[in-house]
Amino acid sequence: MSNVNTIKGTIAILTGGGDVPGLNPAIRALTVRALREGYRVLGIRRGWAGIVELERDKGKPHEDHVIELSEEAVNKVGRTGGTFLHTSRTNPSKVTQAQLPPHLRDKYPGDIVDVTPDVLANLEWLGVDTLIPIGGDDTLSYGVRLHKEGVRVIAIPKTMDNDVPGTDYCIGFSTCVTRTIEMTHDLRTSAGSHERFLVIEVFGRYAGFTALLPTMAGAANRCVIPEHVFDIERLCELLTEDRHTNPSKYSVVLVSEGATFKGMEEMVFEDHETDAFGHKKLGGIGDRISRVLRDLSPKFNNGRRINVINQRLGYLVRCGNPDALDSIVPMAFGNLAMDLVLDGVAGRLVNVRNGRYDNVPIDVVASRKKTVDVRKFYSPERLRPIYERFEAKPLFIMTSDY
Repeated sequence: MSNVNTIKGTIAILTGGGDVPGLNPAIRALTVRALREGYRVLGIRRGWAGIVELERDKGKPHEDHVIELSEEAVNKVGRTGGTFLHTSRTNPSKVTQAQLPPHLRDKYPGDIVDVTPDVLANLEWLGVDTLIPIGGDDTLSYGVRLHKEGVRVIAIPKTMDNDVPGTDYCIGFSTCVTRTIEMTHDLRTSAGSHERFLVIEVFGRYAGFTALLPTMAGAANRCVIPEHVFDIERLCELLTEDRHTNPSKYSVVLVSEGATFKGMEEMVFEDHETDAFGHKKLGGIGDRISRVLRDLSPKFNNGRRINVINQRLGYLVRCGNPDALDSIVPMAFGNLAMDLVLDGVAGRLVNVRNGRYDNVPIDVVASRKKTVDVRKFYSPERLRPIYERFEAKPLFIMTSDY
């Protein structure tokens, strides 16, 4: 580690939102490069919660909120999944009284409060020169807020849904797609044995990339995505046709968790409690679709019902170790962020654009939603991807929003 007398500055790293494979490789790459360039590196624990809960008192231990990182510490975890810094969905601009640490409760009366003044004071107290949050659009949107408050912020995009604006790729997406393809193919043996419809629910609140791309790769016959409110009778008709033409007498549909069909008033929620960013926990659309498909199937199958195997992949696609891309891209993103630090540049989001690493203004994160362009990439009539005109498309086909 660099001599404390020659430290060029202090960099703080945090990970927020859901865990994905690739976070630890990004932390490792950034930390190792920063230390070798002469910087001190702090890891903020549990995302924005760590910097909210930190108490500015040198006489108290702070290991629950912030730790100093070394090469030894990050090398041990750099090949593993998850985030060893841990994570949370804390939004410092909307903290409930129950979430407030005891030392802030008298300072911030009210049911939901903005503790940004203490976040700024804590960053200054720690001596942080550059803050590098790794997260999705929720986590990074607060990074945009701090950037506007004068904090030097460099953001790294992470989300298995691949829906952070301004980049073709987010850490975690490749592993998610890889696992979805593998598990869907594994489940085919059961679907074929019982001659059933196979309904698989995958992540994707507003963006259907994690359903559309595996379908494009041949994992499923059809997919339904949040960007298009579909006709479930049409889905049943198509799946029945697919099953009839399959020698093993089964068919497969991938269902984004945020998908809806005609007649539904809203998405299907596991419960109605919201997180700090206003999101209710999704889950259960696969169950609902399965029941309706089973009941509708006689209409398209000569009066005979087709039973359904229904599986929610959930955390199975976000746990465990990263695949090759989610080992390589985080390494590059970490080094890209460090390049910007060395160049004296902040207020940027590192990204991939048209197959090349780059960076864009961090404000893009809060400027729009990144979703599937239905007109270009999805057939509402066939409920499947459009397979044409691939020339000059990004590596993951439909993931650019430029």
